Amino acid sequence: MFSSCMKGSLPFIGMVLAVTALATNMIISKMAMSNGTSFFILSVYSNALATLILFPSAFLFYRSKGPPLTFPVLCRIFLLASFGCLADIGSYAGINKSSPTLGTELLNLVPGFTYILAIIFRMEGLNLRKSSGISKSLGTLVSIAGASIVTLYKGPAIMNKTLNLSSSALVSPSHQNWILGGILLAIAAFSTAAWSIVQTSILKIYPSEMNIMAIYCVFVTIQSTIVALIAEKDYSAWKLQAWMGLVAVLYAGIINITFRLYMMSWCLSRKGPLFVSLFNPLTIVISVVIGVIFLHEVLYFGSVIGAVVLVIGFYAVIWGKAKESKTKNGSGVCDVESTSHEVPLLQDRIGEA
Repeated sequence: MFSSCMKGSLPFIGMVLAVTALATNMIISKMAMSNGTSFFILSVYSNALATLILFPSAFLFYRSKGPPLTFPVLCRIFLLASFGCLADIGSYAGINKSSPTLGTELLNLVPGFTYILAIIFRMEGLNLRKSSGISKSLGTLVSIAGASIVTLYKGPAIMNKTLNLSSSALVSPSHQNWILGGILLAIAAFSTAAWSIVQTSILKIYPSEMNIMAIYCVFVTIQSTIVALIAEKDYSAWKLQAWMGLVAVLYAGIINITFRLYMMSWCLSRKGPLFVSLFNPLTIVISVVIGVIFLHEVLYFGSVIGAVVLVIGFYAVIWGKAKESKTKNGSGVCDVESTSHEVPLLQDRIGEA
């Protein structure tokens, strides 16, 4: 009885660990960048480390299990890596200009952006006659409104109001940098939505997640290296600044990329993407708790209000997709597992494109 209960709770525990890893990575990366580590270099080194871990293990243990790797599949993985590279660098740059809390808040734009892309590319219709279509459309608009609030309106500080001058540069960015950071993070969220579309199309013709992620990390490392060589004029930046830069690279490469991606894939295979999506807002809570308590990050009224609006919009989109899946399945009950094998928003139609 106890054993079966523990086994059933493992996906829940796994997702809590995964979102904790993501939120913690944002905070550690912010600390490293505040101490002089370039976000371009951080992206290169962390993806290179993940490649060293994933590539050998994938081709030693999973090569024989996957289908033949063709040139068209490689081209799609390269495109996947392009969106991943943009999302990775955009996320680091956005956090560097703003805060980890804003980074976790704007992650909740991904379902809404995915829905917009689905409509643009005619992979999903704009059906306002059904409650599911209304919910997804309104949820997307509410999410964008929430993102606008957290980006454009900081409001008064409600926690950690008094900061000494030495720490204010770390935890209290200027309003101009805050807006720029929000724009970069929104671009990263949009790239993540596009990434999910391309990944779905690849899995339909090459269903081998570990091999895809291994090759993906190789391509991201190459692309981020090229971007860093062009954008980072100071070649001394390739030398990690202090111990915090090394910690950030090790944590990002081992925990945030390798462990988190594996854990999310494991949870996806058992509970499905809808279950995984439900945990996104938890990253906001974890980031706020760590940032406010341990880093003395300033918490603004606008961030709280905007986060609430974002989460409402996020769950409206997720509810609309769950409702749509229930209708398609012809089931009278719609829970997380009953819709678990329907990837949110696009997987049911991506093959038609």
